[in-house]
Amino acid sequence: MTAEPAVEGGLEASSLVELAVRRLRSEILSGALVPGERLVEEQLTRRFGTSRAPLREALRLLGQQGLVEHLPRRGVRVAELSARDIDELFSLRDALERFAAQCALSGGTRPDAGELRSATEQMERAAVDGDAVQQAAAHRAFHLALVGLAGHHQLMRAYEPVLTRLQLYMATNLRREAQEASPREGAQRHRRLFEAVERGGLDDVLNELGHHGARTYLDP
Repeated sequence: MTAEPAVEGGLEASSLVELAVRRLRSEILSGALVPGERLVEEQLTRRFGTSRAPLREALRLLGQQGLVEHLPRRGVRVAELSARDIDELFSLRDALERFAAQCALSGGTRPDAGELRSATEQMERAAVDGDAVQQAAAHRAFHLALVGLAGHHQLMRAYEPVLTRLQLYMATNLRREAQEASPREGAQRHRRLFEAVERGGLDDVLNELGHHGARTYLDP
């Protein structure tokens, strides 16, 4: 006789894990949970309406993604990166994006930039609405679409975990930019990069990438 799947509140245990992963990942990548912030199990189980077992599995999976850290005898916190880690990851991201642009635009080809346009427009709407969560999601979608123009599967596999770890800090960068400059400045920078891609000029795209200001507002 086949065993029934474990359930809690009418949901399979795997579904509860996926739900907790999605919610925590969204809050971390949007900047609602900031690097170094403690994740208290009792608070999270009450918020998510679940038990500790699926929550702990969700935290384990997020740890594998580099988004949370398990500290001996101190619990779990949102991952923190050192200044050197941030510098190295941003320089690696820049190198991978420039390589993607070269793959996509060398030879005078003009790739389909529909996904890039959609992400740009989503960022602009979120900036107008003051929706930090949607802006962070659109920002991630924009950079994935940019690298996706290359049609290079191994490049994307290398790029996505770099972007995921940096998202912890890029969300902070966008939030500070909105406070210190303009809520629309981040969207405008991405609009300029999108338009350079749409024109199909590799030199223009590389120039925009060089002035993209990925971490302008991160340092105190």
